[in-house]
Amino acid sequence: MAGSLHNWGEIFRTQNLSSERAMDAVSRWLLITRASVIPVTLFSGAIGVLLAARSEDPHWFYAILALLGLVAAHAASNMINDYFDLESGVDRDEYARMRYAPHPVLSGLISKKGLLLAIAGVLLLALGMLLFLTEARAWPVAAFALTGLFVVVFYAAPPLKLERRGLGEPGVLLVWGPLMTGGTYYVTTGVLPPWVLVASLPYALLVTVVVMGSHIDKFDADSAIHVRTLPVLLGRERALFLTQEVMVGFFVLLLCLVLVGTFGVWTLLSFLAMPSLLRALRIYNRPRPESAPPDSPEWPLWYVVWAFRLARNAGGLLVIGLLLDAIYPLRLE
Repeated sequence: MAGSLHNWGEIFRTQNLSSERAMDAVSRWLLITRASVIPVTLFSGAIGVLLAARSEDPHWFYAILALLGLVAAHAASNMINDYFDLESGVDRDEYARMRYAPHPVLSGLISKKGLLLAIAGVLLLALGMLLFLTEARAWPVAAFALTGLFVVVFYAAPPLKLERRGLGEPGVLLVWGPLMTGGTYYVTTGVLPPWVLVASLPYALLVTVVVMGSHIDKFDADSAIHVRTLPVLLGRERALFLTQEVMVGFFVLLLCLVLVGTFGVWTLLSFLAMPSLLRALRIYNRPRPESAPPDSPEWPLWYVVWAFRLARNAGGLLVIGLLLDAIYPLRLE
């Protein structure tokens, strides 16, 4: 059991498993579903639930189902992206994707047919929860879910391939902000005041930063095969500058929301992540190293690593702050 726990921890840290480690069944599925990035979805959903804790009669069972549905949908999205990137020729043995994490099919973790079956099974699970919650809360639940599903499926899938048109990053902002946070709030309370959509944006900015960092890391590879992500459209230097602005934007927007009373004072705990921000800004102001620096298990990932650490630290502190606010509200009003 200790060996399996070590495996799972390594996968959640690096989205990889050392060759000397024995592969167990759970580790295989954690790799296939890219479980290391699913916590960003849990944070988005948790923000909606914690904001809903202020309401008069939150329905906690519906909230739990909504969170489980989001996790299932994210896992399915990851597998769908891997399948269609493989089918379209983007993912191949020499592509950057294979240099930092195993592709489910190319690494032999699962067959192409098995991946399709896994996608279908997880989507059916998510669909079951969606139908139940739609019956319980009415059609807006389906509207939130189907809009999000449209974006995440056509992020890589034809005919839209949003990622290749510079629309992947705006799609991520929409899904991990208003759709996930707003959707979980609505499921929990049955209503959706406009301020919730605004409150969803700070964490959505952090998730967008992670995607930007990932695409900057793959800039040369994407440019070579005409995958027109937003960094490719902007150029490397402009993309690096924009990503830094979005990082800072999280803290500016959070402070504004505290000052107007949308967020409680406890959410200022996120400012304890300022060292992560300053570190990330320094990294984004320097050229990418030519070779792996010491203690860089995620290499050749570079920019996305620091973006993800910022998102994890600042986002985690935001969730803690919202939890404290739900227990003991404290506002500047």
